[in-house]
Amino acid sequence: MPRSDRLQRQRRIDGYAVAAIAPVVALLPAWLVAVAAFWWVAQLFVPVSFPLFAIVWFLAGALLFLRPVQRLILIRLLGARMPTREENDALQSAWRPVAQANHIPLGKFVLSVTDSEDLNAFASGGHLVVVSSWAINNLSRNELSGVLAHELSHHMGMHTIALTIGQWLSVPIIVLARIGFFFQNIAHAATDTFARQSSGASLIGRTIAGSLTIISWVFLSMISLAQIISNVAGKGAEFKADETVVAMGFGRELRDALRLVIASGNGERATHWRDRIVTAHPPARTRVARIDAQLRKNPPQNRR
Repeated sequence: MPRSDRLQRQRRIDGYAVAAIAPVVALLPAWLVAVAAFWWVAQLFVPVSFPLFAIVWFLAGALLFLRPVQRLILIRLLGARMPTREENDALQSAWRPVAQANHIPLGKFVLSVTDSEDLNAFASGGHLVVVSSWAINNLSRNELSGVLAHELSHHMGMHTIALTIGQWLSVPIIVLARIGFFFQNIAHAATDTFARQSSGASLIGRTIAGSLTIISWVFLSMISLAQIISNVAGKGAEFKADETVVAMGFGRELRDALRLVIASGNGERATHWRDRIVTAHPPARTRVARIDAQLRKNPPQNRR
């Protein structure tokens, strides 16, 4: 049985996909409060119970796993875009051997671009792969194939399910936080303009502005906490995806791409614990060492 056939049937939830649920759970309290605020406004116009409103909002996130929705909405939520003709040619050229090795139709996944000067890529939804413009413009075709194979491995391990749910839950939290900052600025302006002659009015205005600031930062801190948990849990998923890439036969290609990260001076392990918990990926040097060890243990076979 070809190795790629076996890999295709291994698309299932692994332990790292289960661990990715933790940051989603951390987001739930803030999400419920944010959705309650939107429900309070909505029920002024349409009578609907809060449980129904929250359930419908939550389930609407399932649409993000549909390819048309990923092309139209999800890539924009992630700050990405569809590739230009030249970028698409480069992506398709690198994606073709990866798709063929795993018996995947070329159009099964949505390939998109984020404008960035870093070697970066990530997977989301059920079929979305986002690659940085720097990677497309500077990696060789083989190196780009290794990066794409790594993101495909995340999809095969179902690592993107909880990640996408977390991204969806973050939307009302971020919107509410921005609304809070907006009204905070209005409160500050109104206080400076109308309450200069009244210490009581000034105190009220500044209290309102301060309260809105605190509320907004509380919401954003919940997102930051969820992100930290995601980073800690996600490092194991990165190693697992690397192992799958080697099994696919693209280990050398991914290793060569990671060596560019090391050459840029970004491949070392962060020295301070605070830096380590805010970093989403393990050190590139560590990943390269593990890939080399796996290649020595299981030399790659010819891809079919």
